[in-house]
Order: sequence, then structure tokens, then C-alpha cells
Amino acid sequence: MDWFHYRDGELLCEEVRVSSLVETTGTPAYLYSARTLSHHVESLVSAFAELEPLLCFSVKSCSNVHILRLLARMGMGMDVVSGGELHRARLASVDPSRIVYAGVGKTQVEMEEALHAGIGLFNVESEEELGVLAALGRARGQTPRAALRINPDVVDPATPLPTATGSKETKFGVDLERAAEIFDRHRGSTGIRLDGLHVHIGSPIPSPASLQRALSRVLDLVTELRQAGHPIGVLDMGGGLPADYETGASIDHAGFARAVVPLLRGRGLEIILEPGRTIAANAGILVSRVLYTKTGGSRHFAVVDTGMHHLLRPSLYGAFHFVWPVRVDERHVPPRRARDLDLAGLESTDVVGPICETADVLAKGRLLPPVRRGDLLAIFTAGAYGMSMASNYNGVPRPPEVLVQGDRATLIRRRETYQDLVGPEEVEDSLALTRPAGLANGNGS
Repeated sequence: MDWFHYRDGELLCEEVRVSSLVETTGTPAYLYSARTLSHHVESLVSAFAELEPLLCFSVKSCSNVHILRLLARMGMGMDVVSGGELHRARLASVDPSRIVYAGVGKTQVEMEEALHAGIGLFNVESEEELGVLAALGRARGQTPRAALRINPDVVDPATPLPTATGSKETKFGVDLERAAEIFDRHRGSTGIRLDGLHVHIGSPIPSPASLQRALSRVLDLVTELRQAGHPIGVLDMGGGLPADYETGASIDHAGFARAVVPLLRGRGLEIILEPGRTIAANAGILVSRVLYTKTGGSRHFAVVDTGMHHLLRPSLYGAFHFVWPVRVDERHVPPRRARDLDLAGLESTDVVGPICETADVLAKGRLLPPVRRGDLLAIFTAGAYGMSMASNYNGVPRPPEVLVQGDRATLIRRRETYQDLVGPEEVEDSLALTRPAGLANGNGS
């Protein structure tokens, strides 16, 4: 699962005591385990070895350039969804041919940047986008490779609605029924090489059965397109493989591979996988300090120095993250990570942040060992969609990030300062504005 573990009642990240580390960094702070990242990459490579897929890490899940650089050294390509993420991947020295560019709203400038970089594949999400990319390819004398994203109309009932993307009504991709017409209309089009399909039905996908259904429908389309003379050579099967927010709660990589590899075997397709959460989630924790405790009505609160501005998922999705003190009595060392643990002496506690929003709740009604002002709490499985979604809401600087490798800890992002908050605003340049015709007073009257 990961290399965060208790020894003598003290939480360690690999061989580093978390409490000692945050004495140096302060709190809140994100800590990552390199060994956990490596373990999950090796697990994916082993599980899907028969297909020899290109594994492209989903940069949006955990975007620190030092972590991207570490993953690239492990052989990972990158899945990017913006020009900024492409920039990060390039800074991490990722081979451009191993970069896949997805995203429903690529700008023309971003496409030009990706063409200039020479990336391996564009995942195209609409026919208009396809036309823009082809025109840019012709203008630059290039022929970028593209895959059309397909909506197979499959949604896993256990995938949260805000992160489910496989239905016809989603903003992503095109309907399965429209795909053949798009391929036919762009047959022989210059400036683009349209020879692939992309499918991603959301994240996390708790059951391999949903992925099987989606892939089966897309593979039927592959057969149909090939029979019509379209040389389909690549299938990007997206990401969405789960992570263990609770111990043993998700199916492992081998279980997913057993379900989908037989479907893809012998199809003559280059396979791309876009794992993110399943690699990074368990590799990171967010460490916070209890500022105050109090009682309101029948509820007991622990107010901590981090919240929705640093870890948005609980407020945005109602997501579960295991929370536990960094130091505990031996009787309170957690035997596993779960919503409720059957240990003596636990108290129902709402762990809440400092942000001026009622929704700023990290854990509600959670059974925890008694906590006091000054205690450290670890929020587990925070390595994916934690720091990458963090903000400066309420004027709070973002926390530092630390990468642990064995008994060595490296600061890979410093804590922001108040000056960082206002730096981009220290400008007063006049803008040359053109008044629209017919507006005498500039107020629309």
C-alpha cells in the first residue's frame, strides 16, 4: 500500500520520523514517499506487461516537477491537459514522444506549443478541435498523431458524479455513435494523422467490470473503423485505476489487468495507460497541527492549520481521507486505515480547517484518539489531487512539499510567503483599449 507506518507509536515516512521532519518544515506540509511511488509504478508495469503499454502519468494528479522527474527516470511518460502541465513535463526532461495531450479546451496557443515540442499524441475531444489541429499541422508542415476521445456511455455507479466522464452527457469526448462519421469526414485529411481512439470513464473506477464494458464497446468501434478502411493503430484506455483510501478497499493492478488484458490481446494496437491517483495517492500525506479544540452542541471539534485550501477533495466530493495523530499510545496504533476503528478510548471528532466556509471539514464524526492543542495529525492518501488542487483562498500561502527517500528528506517546494501572494499584482500598466463602435459613454447606453 505505502511506506507510512508506525514504530513505537510514532509515524514514519519510510525511515524518517514525521514529527522530526515537520519540526524543520513547520505545518502544514505535504510529505511524499519515493519508495511508494516506485512500488506502484513497478506494480503497473508487472500487471500489464503482456501489452507493453506506454504508461503516461497523469500530471494533474500530482504536478511537482521533482516528482515528475523521478517518475520519468522510472520510465513513465506523461499525460498533460494544459500548456502549463506540458511545461512541467518538459522541465522534468520527459521525452516529448512519450507525452500525451488530453483536455477538452486546448487553446490554439497550447496546441502550437505542443506541436513545437513534438509530443507523441493528441487526444482530441471534438470535431472542431480536430479541424483546428489539422489546420495548424498544415501551416507548420507537420502531421501530428491524434486519437479521438469516445464516450462509451458507461458510468460506474460507485464513481463520484463530479469525476464520472463516460456518459453521453459529459463535456468530454464525442458520442460513440458519432465517431465513425467523424472519421469518414476526415478521411485523407492533411495536417493530421487520425489513427487512434481514447476512452476514459472517470476516476476512480472501483470495478474492472465497468472498464471491461467500456473497452468492449470501443473495441467494437475499432473493428468497424478498420473494416471501413481507417487504420486504427493506438488505443489510449485512460486512467482512473483506484487507490486505497481504506486498507484493502480497492482491487489491485493485477486484478484490473486480468479483466482487461484478454480483451486487448492480439488486437494489433499500441496501448496507452494514464495512471495518476493509483500511483500518487498513497504516496503522500498532509501533516497538520491542532490549533484549538472545542465543543459545539453535541459535537467535538479539532481545528487544524490546514483545510479545503490545501486539500479540496473532502469539501468538493465528500471524499474520505483517513486522519490519525502522528504520535499515539501503543494501544492506539491503527491496525488498518478505515472509517471506524474498534479501539478503546476513541472520541467522535470533527476535524475542521481555518477557512471561513462551513464546508471546510476534513473529517466529520471521526473516531480518533483524544487530541489536544499542538498535536500533529496526518491526513493520509493525499498525494493525488492534494497539492495540485491547492489554492491561496483566504490569503493563505500554500504549504511546502518534501520528498523522502529512505532516511533522507529533500525539500522540493518551499512554503509560500505573503510576498508570493501579491507578487503578480505588483504591476500598474496601462492597457490600450479600443472602445466598441456606438458606445458614446462607454457604459452601453
